[in-house]
This record gives sequence, structure tokens and C-alpha cells, in this order.
Amino acid sequence: MEQRESEQRFSSRLAFLMSALGIAVGTGNIWRFPRIAATNGGDEGAGAFLVAWVIFLFLWSIPLIIAEYIMGRKSRKGTVGAFVSLAGRKFAWMGGFVGLVTTAITFYYSVVVGWCIYYFIQMLSQPLPATTEASWSLWNNYQASALPLFFHGMAMAVGAVAIWRGVSSIEKVNKVLIPTLLAIVVLSVIRALTLPGAWNGVAYLFTPQWSQLSNPKLWLEALTQNAWDTGAGWGLFLTYAIYIRRRYGIVKNAFVTAIGNNMVSLLAALMVFGTVFSILGMEGKTSGEILGIMKESGPAATGLTFIWMPQLFAKMPMGKLVAILFFLGLSFAGFSSLISMMELSSRNLIDLGLKRKTAIACVAGVSYIMGIPSARNLDLFSNQDFVWGIALMISGVFVAVAVMRYGVTVLREREVLQNENDWNLSAWWDKNITFIVPLLGVTLLIWWLSLSATVYAPEDWYNPMSPYSVMTCFVQWGAVLAVLWWLNSWMADRIQSQTD
Repeated sequence: MEQRESEQRFSSRLAFLMSALGIAVGTGNIWRFPRIAATNGGDEGAGAFLVAWVIFLFLWSIPLIIAEYIMGRKSRKGTVGAFVSLAGRKFAWMGGFVGLVTTAITFYYSVVVGWCIYYFIQMLSQPLPATTEASWSLWNNYQASALPLFFHGMAMAVGAVAIWRGVSSIEKVNKVLIPTLLAIVVLSVIRALTLPGAWNGVAYLFTPQWSQLSNPKLWLEALTQNAWDTGAGWGLFLTYAIYIRRRYGIVKNAFVTAIGNNMVSLLAALMVFGTVFSILGMEGKTSGEILGIMKESGPAATGLTFIWMPQLFAKMPMGKLVAILFFLGLSFAGFSSLISMMELSSRNLIDLGLKRKTAIACVAGVSYIMGIPSARNLDLFSNQDFVWGIALMISGVFVAVAVMRYGVTVLREREVLQNENDWNLSAWWDKNITFIVPLLGVTLLIWWLSLSATVYAPEDWYNPMSPYSVMTCFVQWGAVLAVLWWLNSWMADRIQSQTD
């Protein structure tokens, strides 16, 4: 007989830790982080961005991950049910927004996973592209075909199978994916750093240009990237916390997963920066030219990973093996995060009354359909990454609001301090959740909105059809919030009826 959803638990602390790392470690580390670091670096280095990124690790990500663990373990429900349980019936829409932001990211995230699978197959079966023209041809031919739809569907199907039987299948998959991924990343980094001139890239990565800290875009990108890196504010840790036993330490696991994740991001950056600076440097390109390639190559942030890395590997001794491992690791990273996103969406539908298999089928089917535009059009892909990446700030603030509604100190004392196997959580966390997280989220959001309308895109900010406008965010967020507000009472009633 299938184990009841409410009774499922991770079998061990290690199984839970591997699954939690699966949330945090994803393509955001390997595909996204090096590009964001390069884009926000100055002429002298990207160290200032790293400083802001680390600051947000401790002021934003870790406090929110702790909050999510508490909410999930206490409520034993998904994002909607957790908000109803802790904040009250009137706040079901907030939990719905957190869940739908992550679901919206799922729609195009599986497209990225599909790219990774395709490139892994290409690296395995075909010669590496030796020139920029060959690399662009590989990418353009793929995008012009029906293959993005096929591999997008494959990613969704594999993700659905991985979560089909609940937490038992999730932990089995992550016990294989995460150790293999970490081994691949370490081997790739070692190979990259042994290339001639690689340490020029390392030096650039860690050299701070302090004047960059006056740029509000850097702080916005650092916050959103840390949220992307760690999964803080997504509701993913909340969802997995439903299945953890009370003896598992919340604070300990939050610090291990968050810091472990950011270490993977730094390793990925070392690999990418080292490889790019080495190979292009040997071709006689200056640091400025190399940075231009890293920042601007390819649409939708594809250039660095899918256009330049394959041809760089082609010029490296043992390059084919490294390329195979790189895209295999990238695929594993994508799947480990994708299954957590699909579990979040499925869990919310289960809490609203659907059977698990029905919920998973709905999530997979709807996600595939909603991901088709991003699979077919990179401008739409870029728009979705922009809109819902920024929305993670709102999600993080909403998580803080839910904890405040219940009582920050009460939750810390009852849900954390009573666990003898956990690290101590000081009253600083109370102040951080109550003041710093909301202040950071609201301030940076308002800062970005005002500058977008006056500096970044003063002639286009009001156009909802522009991929990076303020109005495109308002329209899409507003539509989601309006629907959730309308459904608030229905969602709260359904959650209550399932609980009863």
C-alpha cells in the first residue's frame, strides 16, 4: 500500500541533506553565476560583486532558508497551506504567489535543462566545434529545429518520474545526482586551473573595483543571483521540510546547504573564468576583449555556456572529456533543481485535494505547454527570466511576513531551540526577518523601479511588450496577484477541508 502523503519522511539526515543541496545546486550555479559575475564586474575585476553577493548570503538567503524550514516542518503543507497555517486564511494568496513564482520559473527552467541534455549528447557523439562559426551554427540549428520542444518535454517527463513516488524517489535520485555532480565540478575546476593563463581569470574574479558598489544594479543582481543560487524565498526548502523529522537540525542544515551551494558557484566561476581567460588569452585577446565576450556573447545568457565553452574545450588537452563531463554535470544540476520545483507545485495541488499522480501529471502537462513560448523564442525566454527572477524578492518578503504574522520569537523558541541536535539560533535572526529582509526587498525593488523608469529605459519603461521594462513586470505580477486574490477564500477553504 502506498504511504500516505502526510506520513512520508526522508529516511536519513544524509538523504535530506543531499536533497536540500539538490534544491540549491543547479544551473543557477554553473550556467548563470559566472555570467552574472562577469556582467557586473568592472574593468579591474568582479570582486565587488562577490562582496555584495556574500553579504546577501547572510542577510537574505540563510535567514529565509531557516524560515522556510520552520514553516514547512511546522505546517506539513506546501506554500499555500503553510501561509494559511502560520499567517491566517487571509494570506493564502501570498503562499499562492510564492508557489506560482517558482512554477513560472519551472516553465522555462526545463527549457534550459533541455539545452543541457542536448549539448551533452552532442559533446558525446560529435566532434567539438573548433570555431565560433561552428559553435554558432550548432546553437542556431538547434534553436531553429523542433528539438527544443522535444528536450523540454524530456526534461519534464524525467522530472515527473523522479517525484512520482514521493520523497522516497526524490532522495534516491539526489543520492546519485549530487555526489556525481560535485565530483564532476571539482575535476573540471582542477583541469581548468592547470591551463596556462587561467589564473589571470581567477585574479579578475576576485579583484574588487570598489566604485562598482555605487551601482544599484550590482546590488539588485547580487540579491537575485543569491536567491537563484540558494533557492531562498522560492518555497522549495519549505516543501522539502514537510518531509523532515523533528530531530534534524534546521539551522545546521540551512548553513550547510547555503554555504555549500555558494562554494559550488565559486568553483563554477573559477572553471569558466580560468578557461575563458586561458584560451582567449593565448589567442592574443586583451582582458577587455575577453570580458566583452563573457558579458555580451549570445542571447538569453546562452553565449558563455553554450557558444563559447564548447569551442574553448576543443582547444584544450583532453577537451572532449572535459566537455562531456561539464554538460553532464550541468544536466545533473538542472534535474536536481527541477524535481524540487515540480514537487513544490505538485504538493500545493495535493494540499488542495488532488491525488499525487494526478497532481504530478497536471504540473508536467501545464509546465510543458507554458514552457513552449520560451522554448521557441529566446526573447520570451529572457523576459520570463527577468520578470520572475526579480519577483523572487517579493517572494522572500512574503515569507518574512508569514513568520512575523505567527511570531518570529515564538517560532524560534518552539521550533528551533527545542532541538538539542541543532546549532543555536540567536535573537539576531528575529531582527533580521523582521526588519532587514523586508527592508532589503522593498528598498531594492523601489530603487530598481525608479532607475528603470528614469535611467535604464526611460523611453520604454511603460511598454509591457518590452522584454526588460517595468511595465512587463507589473502586468504579469498584477495578473497573477489578481487571480490569487480572487481565489483566496476558495484556496483557504480547500486547505481547511483537507486538514479536517
